[in-house]
Amino acid sequence: MATLKDVAKETGLTVSTVSRVLNNRGYISEETRKNVYLAMETLNYHPNELARSLSKKSTFTIGVIVPHIRHPYFAELISNLENEAYLRKYKILLFNSQDKNEREKEYLEMCNRNRVSGIIICSGNIEMTEFKGLNVPLITIERYLENGTAMVECDNYQGGKIAARHLIERGCRHLIHFSGVRETAMPADKRATGFEEVCMENKVSHTEIVTSANQYHALEYHDFIEKVLKEYPKTDGIFASSDLIAAQLIQVCSKLKIAIPNQMKIVGFDDVNVASLTTPRITTIRQPIKEMARVAIELMISASEGNITPSQTVLPVTLVERETT
Repeated sequence: MATLKDVAKETGLTVSTVSRVLNNRGYISEETRKNVYLAMETLNYHPNELARSLSKKSTFTIGVIVPHIRHPYFAELISNLENEAYLRKYKILLFNSQDKNEREKEYLEMCNRNRVSGIIICSGNIEMTEFKGLNVPLITIERYLENGTAMVECDNYQGGKIAARHLIERGCRHLIHFSGVRETAMPADKRATGFEEVCMENKVSHTEIVTSANQYHALEYHDFIEKVLKEYPKTDGIFASSDLIAAQLIQVCSKLKIAIPNQMKIVGFDDVNVASLTTPRITTIRQPIKEMARVAIELMISASEGNITPSQTVLPVTLVERETT
């Protein structure tokens, strides 16, 4: 079995230099890095992760707790978190809590047993008392968590304002906002606030329709949307709290013979892949998911190394105009 000394001999470098490459410590030229990894592949050398974690007092593992894995937003977020962690030589332990408190408690215990370097949480049901004794950084994405290390979110308030302005500029005067689940307070609730303020400033009729936790977990809104559209027949513009809801709005409008965008204009939120796969394609508020994942990983690693981190990071959103408006 090849050793670190064998890799050093193969490359003509010192053991300490090879060790610096493996631990991503200090300046290393790209040529040196490539030579070390080529030698590792040639010799079939695999670093002793246990010894490495003990020597650095880190497992290079990040616990990630999400409430959903099938939802397009969380699927994209998870993918970006994993990629950003990989680029920094970290692994992720992924937990799907389904917003169930008992699962979240169990997963926190598993993170503790696995000596994770930090936790990134995208679920809002966990009480702060459950985090006592963890002694690792706790980063939240689009979730409130009192006394956590840092919070990362997009500018939800501005997103709601942009959506309302765009629909009004396109001539809409009877607006509906399909908002998220209100059973747990979340930063996304600010979308409704921004949307309502612009509607009131422009004296435009508007109604907020709150969706349920059951709909959110089942990813099913068709019947609910149809009922609302029949109840509000004058509606000519809709702001959906996710592209998933916007996509189902398109299907329901097709069923009810409501032409998009002539009779109904729709703005979604997130800009996940489904927004470009529908016919017509969805105008949406782009949430910078990739950037949010990068910032969350950087904050977690920085905090785990003892650095002071900002308690809140808010990233800007942008309007992506497509065919539904």
